[in-house]
Amino acid sequence: MQSEVTDAIQAAFFEELAEVGYGRLSIDAVAKRAGVGKAAIYRRWRSKLDITVALTSAVAVAAIDVPDTGSLRGDIRQYLENACEALTHPLAQHIVPDLLAEATRNPTLADALLHTVRTPRRAKAATLFQRAVERGELPGESDLEMCMDILAGPLYWRLAVVRTPTGDDYLDRLTDRIMAALTLKA
Repeated sequence: MQSEVTDAIQAAFFEELAEVGYGRLSIDAVAKRAGVGKAAIYRRWRSKLDITVALTSAVAVAAIDVPDTGSLRGDIRQYLENACEALTHPLAQHIVPDLLAEATRNPTLADALLHTVRTPRRAKAATLFQRAVERGELPGESDLEMCMDILAGPLYWRLAVVRTPTGDDYLDRLTDRIMAALTLKA
């Protein structure tokens, strides 16, 4: 029963967040949508910020799978496919841009998402490049911070910021460009 209530709250939270955005999100509306009392939410999370950070970080970190295909090219291509799938999810298409905008107005939210979403996601993505260094596909002195920016930036920009579809061969072409950038001698 406890798990069913938590699942209902989680589903209601994401639906409500996608529909109204963080600024207008209310615990009352989430409770009503979930078919529970507000107390059921407050037993699990102390505030709107807490539920937002807990649920979005759990989903966002889990959504980034770091594949091990045996090659840097294969890992990048699969990573991009997984990220594309996550960013084009109907709820994510509304939630991600809203939270980005809200974070510019709300430093507490921005800081919380930095520590619970960005940092763990980047740590997971770093393993992709660490394996490539171990396999000799990238030099040991590779700038992993820059590698992660190059990996995530273009697709995230296209899907979450300018909201432009990718097209049939976009991920293959992007993989080629990322590989070229990563292996270019400085």
